[in-house]
This record gives sequence, C-alpha cells and structure tokens, in this order.
Amino acid sequence: MKALVLAGGVGSRMRPITHTSAKQLIPIANKPVLYYGLEAIREAGIREVGIIVGNTAPEIERAVGDGSQFGLDVTYLPQDAPRGLGHAVLIARDYLDEDDFVMYLGDNFVVGGISDVVDRFRRERPHAQLMLTRVKNPHAFGVAEIGQGGQVIGVEEKPLHPKSDLAVVGVYVFSPAVHEAVAELKPSWRSELEITEAIQRLIDQGRRVESTTITGFWKDTGNLADMLEMNQFVLNGIDSAESGSVSADTELTGRVVVGPGAVVSGSRIVGPVVVGAGSVIRNSYLGPFTSIDRDCTVVDSEIEQSIVLCGACIEGVGRIEWSMIGREARVVPGPRGPKTYRFVLGDHSEVRVGA
Repeated sequence: MKALVLAGGVGSRMRPITHTSAKQLIPIANKPVLYYGLEAIREAGIREVGIIVGNTAPEIERAVGDGSQFGLDVTYLPQDAPRGLGHAVLIARDYLDEDDFVMYLGDNFVVGGISDVVDRFRRERPHAQLMLTRVKNPHAFGVAEIGQGGQVIGVEEKPLHPKSDLAVVGVYVFSPAVHEAVAELKPSWRSELEITEAIQRLIDQGRRVESTTITGFWKDTGNLADMLEMNQFVLNGIDSAESGSVSADTELTGRVVVGPGAVVSGSRIVGPVVVGAGSVIRNSYLGPFTSIDRDCTVVDSEIEQSIVLCGACIEGVGRIEWSMIGREARVVPGPRGPKTYRFVLGDHSEVRVGA
C-alpha cells in the first residue's frame, strides 16, 4: 500500500500567512501540520509516499526532503494548479500503479492516527474506505449517507440539503478501482474534479464503500480558529521539559517546554506552553496554549492562546490573545499621540470609555 499526500493547496483562508508560506507547514505546538500526517502514515505501516505539490513545492521539499527523517520514501508529484482531489488522484496514476493507497489531505489532523482504518481496509477489502465524523454544519463538507447495512450508499459535496451530519474526513483508503471512476470525472460547479463524485460512481457501479465514524478530535486546519484549537489540543498533551536557561526570577506553572538554547528571565509562564529553541522571553507573561517557535523574542509583553512563528519579535505591546504572528514579524509600540474619539450617538445613549 502507498500513500498520496495532498500539499498543493494555496491556503486562501489562512492569508496573509500563506502568501509567503505553505499552509501545510504552519506549526502546531512548533511542529508543521504536515509532519503529523506523515507520522500517522508511517505508523500505519506505509513507507512509499507521493506528495502532490504546487506553487509551494520548494518549501515543502526543503521541509520533508526524501522522507528518511520520517522513515518514508517520498516522491514529489507536481500539480500545475489545485483542481480538486480527483485531479490529484488522476495525476498520480502512474505513481500509484495498481496498489491500494491512502489519500491524506496534508492540512488535516486526526487524533489516534489512521492505523485502525488501514488495518480494517486490509482485512475486509472494500473498494473504498472513508473516515467520517459528525459535524454541526454538514453543508460545508462532503457528506456521506449510510444504509441500513452500514455501507455508504451516497456521497455529496457541500450539499445545500445534507442527507446526514456525517462529514467525510480528509483521509480516504482506495483500491485501484477508483482510477476508472476518476478517469470519467468532469469538472464540477466548482471547476474541480470531485473525489466525492468518484466515490459515488463506485457506489453506482455496485462497488463496496465502507466507512469508519471517528469520535476523537479531527481538524481541517483551514482557518485561524481551527489552527488555534488544534494547537490547544496538542499542547494539552505535552510534558514539561527544560533544555534551555530559566532564571531564578521566572515562575513556571503547569506543563512548560523550554527548548535548547532558549533563555527565559523575569517572566511568568502558565502552561501548557512551548518555547522553541533559541528564543528569548524577558519580563513577559506567556499564558496557556501558547506556542513560541524557534529564535523568537518576547519582551515586556503578554501573550496567550496564540501561535508565534519562527524569528518573530514582540516587544512592549501589552496583551495579545487568539493570534498568529508570522515568521520574522515585528510587533512593537507605535508612536504616542493624543487619544481621540469620534461619535455619532443616538438620543439617550450611554458610552463608557476606558481610562
């Protein structure tokens, strides 16, 4: 069995961060999202991995290399533009050959990995195996309909009137039968080759499509809120470790990781928090669910529930919450000026202005 990892998307919902960086490499607890997926693939016993890459190919290739750091053998498959999940399977046809394969969206995160799903596929040999999860807004996802026997009897992409609340998670397992279905696809109303339509073709042909409904944490990390929630989830599972320097006038509470070469002084850190290698934290407060990447500087500031990417500098700016600070970004005080308010107030209004 092989794996096909999709890392060619442009990440429009994560701009401006993704104007200069691949969304799959945004760090969660100081580790790129893509790495979690590659590790899950390895743990499922898969070694050959094809990675679909687009405009951010050089960055993806620098981060992953030949895959040996993950125990994988990686091949890169260029895609000229994101044209749908079905298109990714289409251009990977020669690489996949006649092997079964896992298709894994590179910006997805599944707690517990994919080993159980892969093992079930190998044991039961359906033509396709889907991972599903219950969601409150199924119209925003591919949605599966399950028959009385438990098999998938229908799949629809972002339906106006969903037939269930079971969303298709971004991990699929396919037999080579899917290639015939993909070859017959036409662009959808989104101008994409939809993998859900290929799955529906398998169903219409009488092929067996099974599913596993997961109850654990899953995220399609397509926006800031999802990234911060995933960061919070991962940080909840860390153990304390101090490899850097922590001064006597610093207070560490809860689970805190201080990376090699990091220097923390005159500060208070309430975990779970990760401070990356080489970072400097001085006279500051780091609150729960904050990850500070490598070579960052935080001075005379407060930050909580946030992700700070490598090389960023935050100095003298008061309190920051629920934020993502990009690579090499600087957040510093602006020039002081007179404080002015402008109002258009209706009758009997009351305005309370902070001092």
